[in-house]
Amino acid sequence: MNRDNHYEAAFEAFLRTLGVAVVAVDEARRSYLDEESIKSPDFLVVGPHDARLVVDVKGRKFPGGTAEHPRMVWQNWSTREDITGLERWASRFGPGFRGVLAFVYHILPCVELPEATPDLFAFRERVYLMRGVSVAEYRSAMRQRSPRWGTVHLATAAFRSVVKPFSYFLAPARVESEVIEH
Repeated sequence: MNRDNHYEAAFEAFLRTLGVAVVAVDEARRSYLDEESIKSPDFLVVGPHDARLVVDVKGRKFPGGTAEHPRMVWQNWSTREDITGLERWASRFGPGFRGVLAFVYHILPCVELPEATPDLFAFRERVYLMRGVSVAEYRSAMRQRSPRWGTVHLATAAFRSVVKPFSYFLAPARVESEVIEH
């Protein structure tokens, strides 16, 4: 976790209000897994109902762009390294752990979301929307964004089909039929 990153600070505060166990990972140094340098996750989260998550936070503002030309797009890009790292850490931590990309959107004042919007969170005079995507679902739908920067993303329709309020990942395990019907 980068203590200067307002997205990560808001995410940690959000999790604490839900009463889950949170370990912020120090990103000042690279970690090693199987003698290979690998990006550290931002958080390890242990929630109720046996939720065990390895989380990487992706901070984005909504809308993007400029004040004169706002882009009403829910940016969801990541790096391939982030995806691979989350998968490897979750595997190493053992059964029950899963990697999750946390998309933490800073909602700018020009946007009003309904108060009943799940996982809408006010923190330090800003409003954030907490969303998550299982890294396995992300990998299955990701497309290359920039070969030069090693970034990937999901097409809008694919993102809409897999993104969920972050609290979804802390809820009791769902029966397979419930997951399919959403």
